[in-house]
Amino acid sequence: MTIEGIAADPAEALLGDYDVVILGAGPAGLSAGIYASRAGLDCVILEKGIPGGQVLTSPTIENYPGFPEIAGMKLMENMAEHAKMYVDIREGEEVLRVRGGDKFEVITTSGRYTSRALILATGSYHRKLDVAGEEGMTGKGVSYCATCDGFFYKGKEVIVVGGGNTALTDALHLWSLGCKVTIVHRRNQLRADKHLQDSVVQHKIPILWDTVVEEIIEGNEVTAVRLRDLKTGKVHTKPVSGVFVAVGEVPSSQLAAELGLDMDPGGFVTVDRSFRTNVAFVYAAGDVSGGIRQIVAAVHGGAAAALSCFEDLMNPYYRR
Repeated sequence: MTIEGIAADPAEALLGDYDVVILGAGPAGLSAGIYASRAGLDCVILEKGIPGGQVLTSPTIENYPGFPEIAGMKLMENMAEHAKMYVDIREGEEVLRVRGGDKFEVITTSGRYTSRALILATGSYHRKLDVAGEEGMTGKGVSYCATCDGFFYKGKEVIVVGGGNTALTDALHLWSLGCKVTIVHRRNQLRADKHLQDSVVQHKIPILWDTVVEEIIEGNEVTAVRLRDLKTGKVHTKPVSGVFVAVGEVPSSQLAAELGLDMDPGGFVTVDRSFRTNVAFVYAAGDVSGGIRQIVAAVHGGAAAALSCFEDLMNPYYRR
């Protein structure tokens, strides 16, 4: 067999033929596995790392119903153990390429799978500042989710880095929690929608224009940042307890592109309300499909995608 001009090798031995293959074992993928299996579909989850996705990096989660406070890693361990009661999770198995046809073919680092349907739950990753101190302070004052972590900084001095809709929404959310928030933006004008800009002005949230973060001061937790004025070149230190990075997310949508799925300008997969894509029997859920990037939303998307998949395999909607 040949995949996109690349000849098959022995490593592409057929490892399984399924009703549906689920790509990714974050909250969306695990939820999809539970619901697909309980609906009677034969399925498998392929995950290049370990189950959990971005949630694994969250030190504490307080907004997932039923768990007033739980570590991200613990929550995902619980989800994975639950999912394993119903579906096989192949960890450490990276998907290299996919293609359609009479059946979908999924080529991984271990071999080849075929299926009648696919659910993409490949997630996304936060675009980082790539400055000194950022990696070491993630979870100790550096956050990429104001909705997730903002509550911990009530009454404290924080900055939001960015100038788009997410940055201003985060700043307004933090302000509503009682944080002393300042926006740091590398340009002299914002990219966000006008109503968000008007809200920032109305609430008197200060903005440091033409300014970038040079360094995040490391320690047991964030205590300050070094900022550089791009016009003057001057560097100064600003004491803060939190740095909320909102400079964009990058969806893991390379496989979606190979399948010819419709995507928005940001690269997120376009889905309908039932999480169907423009390609029959292909569904997408979780962060890769954009929308509200929260655990509860990912779990909902995974479940809905699995139920849509079951419905279509039993009675394809596009034939009705």
